[in-house]
Amino acid sequence: MTTPTTTTAPSRWERLRDSYLWYSFKRDRTAQLCLAVFICLVIAAFSAPLLAPTDPYDLAQIDIMSSELPPFWIDGADERYSLGTDAQGRDLWSIILYGTRVSLLIGFGAVILQALLGVTFGLMAGYLGGRIDAFLMRLADIQLSFSTLMVAIVVGALVKATMGSAFYSQYAVLMLILIIGLAEWPQYARTVRASVLAEKNKEYVDAARVMGLRSKRIMFRHVLPNTMSPIFVISTVQIANAIISEAALSFLGLGMPETHPSLGSLIKSGFDYIQSGSWWITLIPGAVLIVLVLSINLLGDWLRDVMNPRLYKG
Repeated sequence: MTTPTTTTAPSRWERLRDSYLWYSFKRDRTAQLCLAVFICLVIAAFSAPLLAPTDPYDLAQIDIMSSELPPFWIDGADERYSLGTDAQGRDLWSIILYGTRVSLLIGFGAVILQALLGVTFGLMAGYLGGRIDAFLMRLADIQLSFSTLMVAIVVGALVKATMGSAFYSQYAVLMLILIIGLAEWPQYARTVRASVLAEKNKEYVDAARVMGLRSKRIMFRHVLPNTMSPIFVISTVQIANAIISEAALSFLGLGMPETHPSLGSLIKSGFDYIQSGSWWITLIPGAVLIVLVLSINLLGDWLRDVMNPRLYKG
């Protein structure tokens, strides 16, 4: 007489460990290094109150007499400021930590807004088709004809004219999230629409229709999970693009004010002092921005190669 055996479903960690995603990650040194660098930057940025020796938002801790001090490896440095100070006398290491946190908040916030709008519109366009598809895609085409910079100029001018510059400066983070998010949602919409068009005529969708499920449930509970791979891939690219857009807008004076620094506003604040020899005010934050964006882009390239089965070479 045999005793029945029971099998347990593998846990999420076991499924991840046995997946090609994990197998590829273990063999790709570039992806491992980029993820480690990105995690270190995120932890350092969001631990800024603990790691930063001074608070750049506290005017009592700013000494204007200590402005433009060089980093520790240059003669004339002050041991209190390892990376030197900016033109206002703020510790550069501290404002880089706080500025990176602001840039990351804007980058992730803008991408979340892009995804909410783009995924919803892409699902509706691809699944419902017809006039809804035509209207949403023409709306996306119109939106893509306006650059993020143009949208920022128009929105910033309207807000400053109606609410005042003080209001814009106070809510600059939210304003940049809205501007970048509203300007870039068509990237998600087009990607999701293409995936939905490939999925909506498959058997599992037909079975859901036969069962009498509503279109909304079919779109979000059945079709959407099968379009997540391209969404993950484009999200990494869009995070890097959002961070670069914030830096560009801040450099042009349309983003974060210098009193609430981001990486872009730090680069802008030191640009006028390069000729006088205070190159570190711009170049060090610029190097941090390059490392941050490069690590995200390389992770995105690796993720695209892994999640695109046509690129898998076995």
